[in-house]
Amino acid sequence: MEGVSSLDEPLKKLLGGATAKVMAEHLDLHTVGDLLHHYPRRYEERGKLTALTDLPLDEHVTVVAQVADARILTFNNGRGKRLEVTLTDGSGRLQLVFFGHGVHKPHKELLPGRQAMFAGKVSVFNRKMQLAHPTYQLLDASDADEASEAVDAFAGRLLPIYPACKQLDSWRIAKAVDAVLPSARDAVDPLPASLREGRGFTPLPEALLKVHRPQTRADIEDAKARLKWDEAFVLQVALARRRYADTQLPAAARRRVPDGLLDAFDAKLPFTLTEGQEKVSKEIFDDLATEHPMHRLLQGEVGSGKTMVALRAMLAVVDAGGQAAMLAPTEVLAQQHHRSITEMMGELAEGGMLGGSDRGTKVVLLTGSMGAAARRQALLDLVTGEAGIVIGTHALIEDKVRFHDLGLVVVDEQHRFGVEQRDALRSKGKQPPHLLVMTATPIPRTVAMTVFGDLETSVLDQLPAGRSPIASHVVPATDKPHFLARAWERVAEEVENGHQAYVVCPRIGDDAEEAEGRGGKKAKAKKAAPEEDGEKRPPLAVLEIADQLRGGALSGLSVEVLHGRMHPDEKDDVMRRFAAGDVDVLVATTVIEVGVNVPNATAMVIMDADRFGVSQLHQLRGRVGRGSAPGLCLLVSEAHEASPARARLSAVAATLDGFELSRIDLEQRREGDVLGQAQSGVRSSLRMLTVIDDEEVIAAAREEAVAIVAADPELERLPELRTVLAALLDKEREEYLDKG
Repeated sequence: MEGVSSLDEPLKKLLGGATAKVMAEHLDLHTVGDLLHHYPRRYEERGKLTALTDLPLDEHVTVVAQVADARILTFNNGRGKRLEVTLTDGSGRLQLVFFGHGVHKPHKELLPGRQAMFAGKVSVFNRKMQLAHPTYQLLDASDADEASEAVDAFAGRLLPIYPACKQLDSWRIAKAVDAVLPSARDAVDPLPASLREGRGFTPLPEALLKVHRPQTRADIEDAKARLKWDEAFVLQVALARRRYADTQLPAAARRRVPDGLLDAFDAKLPFTLTEGQEKVSKEIFDDLATEHPMHRLLQGEVGSGKTMVALRAMLAVVDAGGQAAMLAPTEVLAQQHHRSITEMMGELAEGGMLGGSDRGTKVVLLTGSMGAAARRQALLDLVTGEAGIVIGTHALIEDKVRFHDLGLVVVDEQHRFGVEQRDALRSKGKQPPHLLVMTATPIPRTVAMTVFGDLETSVLDQLPAGRSPIASHVVPATDKPHFLARAWERVAEEVENGHQAYVVCPRIGDDAEEAEGRGGKKAKAKKAAPEEDGEKRPPLAVLEIADQLRGGALSGLSVEVLHGRMHPDEKDDVMRRFAAGDVDVLVATTVIEVGVNVPNATAMVIMDADRFGVSQLHQLRGRVGRGSAPGLCLLVSEAHEASPARARLSAVAATLDGFELSRIDLEQRREGDVLGQAQSGVRSSLRMLTVIDDEEVIAAAREEAVAIVAADPELERLPELRTVLAALLDKEREEYLDKG
């Protein structure tokens, strides 16, 4: 990088320590450049008021509205005071409430007819939307200096409304942006001049000025078009460079050998493969036969037969003299894959053992919690090549693990597995091994292009014959408590009919801080910020719910628990007994989210369902209806009927199509989570681009990026683009690209 540009200056130099600290801690903004790329969420026109009817519940909002009415009420026999202010904007009304000593200033200032900006968190009280103790800034003429300053700043202008937080209102952020805006002229423009002119884009410094301080709506559109393109383009160049680097790597070709393990395995399959499985297998076998490493993403709905496709690829590699490793995100899943693969292979998985097939190989399991002797034997089988297939958790990546000749790595559930870990495993081969990544989370095409842009994609979209439909319903526990009682009756009925059920909870429960999966991270975050979430109880816990059910609604049934902190043998024992039908109801955390296969389990009740993401709910639901009896999934929630959380649950209940759900999920969550660090190794740099709406932009940017990288892989003729890329990519990723 050429010197330190003014965009790299820390914010505390320009804004003072307190503001900079809040920006760093709550908005993840550290430098002048970060703040310049913190774009307004929307713009209000002065005199044109926000629709108060559209306010989202539980979110921090900024509204511009007029005071209709303000009155002080007393309570506690006159000892307590409360100021209630009603706002109006022509479309609806909103209640503000101030308590205690906080009522005097607003009572003097918020007079009927006054117009102001208000910021706060939307809650519901007595079935009415309200903001409690909002901060506000007057917008109409008055004697107060601040008010007239605000009017001057905003008169006749579009008012930018910034993504804000409780500690820092939108208008304070606007003030901070004013302080750093002059630095926009130093912004490094990553676009090659020919591309910028060819597409008629506004120069970058001008786009930054227009997005923060637009004079007209056209300014906003100009700025957005340019900033969206930059985000898509820089990311696609990074991915194109990675793909290019991969094509330069050597790999051992693993061509299919006739009359080996694979043919023996196919001959004993009790069913025929679906057309989709045949097609995807062919794509994989073709890739394995080339002298560059395969990098393929295999997407398939829960139960579409991905494991079968992966196993056949592993057998083909073993036939060709290599070894194959399958990586699972949890020990429970690794054990389960090991069990189902050895069962599917039968005597072919007993190479070198009595009664094993002479064409067989050893299939070993390697996890962090294995006993020392079993672990030593597994490591020995790998280094001598005795074991053709190994299945394990991240323990496979440890330095101690050595392979005889690693030819293929299969990664299950990519969204829990980052680029760095893929690279660590890759370094285990004499040459980079081929890579097959599997996910049961359907990913829309644009997201696949953005998050998995360095992988070729195969999709399995047919379900094997004999899978049953799943009925899903939302159970509103607060509005209609009798619905929850009915839910437990339904579970008991399923058990009476000879079936089994799951109950899923977000937390384990023997320790308030503990949690699992994504639901868990949320649980921890909630504890950290009680003041933001005063009225919300902690998420429901496995151990508590199991006790309640044993002593109440499901007494008399066999109820067991399963969670990630149990000893692996204990977990295995519970899973075995559940699979054998000895346990009626399994109360679990999301450890059962992926891969658990018990065809006799037909019902699932998900407690606090609003605390899970859409794709996670879809994954969990895929655990029932795996046999010939229809499945039932009940989503229990205390979320308010009008809340985004309830809308999300209704969407999950309304469709079983994973691709449709992943679209809905994206629209609701935005991309921050989807392009999280864990997935792509790129800081979530999308601020303007929405992966779901900007498909054309992404596709066009990808084409330009591929052409530029093909012509100049090192970007020697484009130093500005290199500078911007270096800022975008985190260090490991950058090193990886440089290796290529």
